Amino acid sequence: QVQVVESGGGLVQPGGSLRLSCTASGTIFSINYLGWYRQAPGKQRELVAAITSGAGSTNYADSVKGRFTISRDNAKNTSYLQMNSLKLEDAAVYYCNVHVVPAAGRPTFSYWGQGTQVTVSS
Repeated sequence: QVQVVESGGGLVQPGGSLRLSCTASGTIFSINYLGWYRQAPGKQRELVAAITSGAGSTNYADSVKGRFTISRDNAKNTSYLQMNSLKLEDAAVYYCNVHVVPAAGRPTFSYWGQGTQVTVSS
């Protein structure tokens, strides 16, 4: 089994910055994909940023491009979401999604963290 834990959320003023962390632990052979998603009350969960293994290709939502940066540390099974120039509309619960290969040749499983709250308020 795999456990995914997010951290780094909190309350910031508009224009401020936060750095979120996502760490996966357990039976992990490799991680193919790691994505950050967010969901505000009454709204759909949406992709914020994602990064793949290998070449480390990244993808960002248009609303955060240029302000957020996703990165990874494969040795620690950890990814980070650096959030700068935060806006009121960035407030949400942020979730980490990890695609894990548990052993060589085995199919990939998807795991979600419990989320971390990001509040943006003046």
